[in-house]
Amino acid sequence: MYGILTNAAIQATRHARRVYVGSLPPIANEQTLATFFSHAMAAIGGNTAGPGDAVVNVYINHEKKFAFVEMRSVEEASNAISLDGIVFEGVRVKVRRPSDYNPSSAAALGPSQPNPNLNLAAVGLPLGSASGLEGPDCIFVSGFPYYFTEANVRELLESFGLLRIFDFVKDRETGYSKGYAFCVYQDLSVTDIACWALDGVKLGDKTLTVRRANHGQIHPNAFSLSQQQMALQGLTLEPLAIGTPLTKILSLAEMVTEEELIDDVEYEDLLEDIKIECGKFGSLVNVVIPRPNPNGVVEPGFSTIPLQYADTVSSRKAWAGLNGRRFGGNQVVASFYPENKFSEGEYDG
Repeated sequence: MYGILTNAAIQATRHARRVYVGSLPPIANEQTLATFFSHAMAAIGGNTAGPGDAVVNVYINHEKKFAFVEMRSVEEASNAISLDGIVFEGVRVKVRRPSDYNPSSAAALGPSQPNPNLNLAAVGLPLGSASGLEGPDCIFVSGFPYYFTEANVRELLESFGLLRIFDFVKDRETGYSKGYAFCVYQDLSVTDIACWALDGVKLGDKTLTVRRANHGQIHPNAFSLSQQQMALQGLTLEPLAIGTPLTKILSLAEMVTEEELIDDVEYEDLLEDIKIECGKFGSLVNVVIPRPNPNGVVEPGFSTIPLQYADTVSSRKAWAGLNGRRFGGNQVVASFYPENKFSEGEYDG
């Protein structure tokens, strides 16, 4: 079954060749589970070690309703992770790495991620089902209040972009939340922005922990911007309130003073800096910096800077990166602004 693997190699690679299968139905047995997973692997195109069955061994703990399914190769085990959520004997089962899986040593043994071209639709699974939860862009979220529902947590996370994968972890017996969740964004560039914006934020009497699940920390250069004036210092963000209306227009307040806008040269330099730096969050269509009129009269909307983005994904990123930051010694206040008022030239909030 193991081809040319020696006994030593079998032992050394076992942790990387096994997958944990949880939430098994009571009628599960070793033979039916082995046959099921072998057929599923063949159906999705996950077999890479030659002809024959991918499964070489199965151990079931009937009392706790889980099993370890051992594959012929490390690559096949990685492909098997993509079967998370597959229906076996009428029950949707969990497929995960076992607790003894060692990512560091496994990296030298074979691919640690499923082949992205697997035909998951052949077994009734959506593309990129939960396999991405093993990847570097998976986010771990914990510390949300007990009364937060799955929909509340998802809505909070989606204030930064659409989710490709979302796993709200529940107790198998009670169905209640275990207090943590995992997610992967469709736009992977959102990952660090969401972590920076949400980690450490207080919700009621709870404090959120939001970080990359497989790294333990956020990428250190997530918000490195080139201009000194737009250097992002500290983390003082509050989360977007549930139900906040999102628009393509982001209004920045408390960034500039009247004196800074009077001189034409300073004004043009400021406008160019803001276009460059705020454009790093997404597709920036327009920047408006209202100025005092020639008579020195301050018009409504003075000291606010509306930014028009091409889409709400970009404006969300900008909100996360700018709200509460320092600009020239001032703390920026960012908020979403009605698109109809912006189009009419009204900037007074």
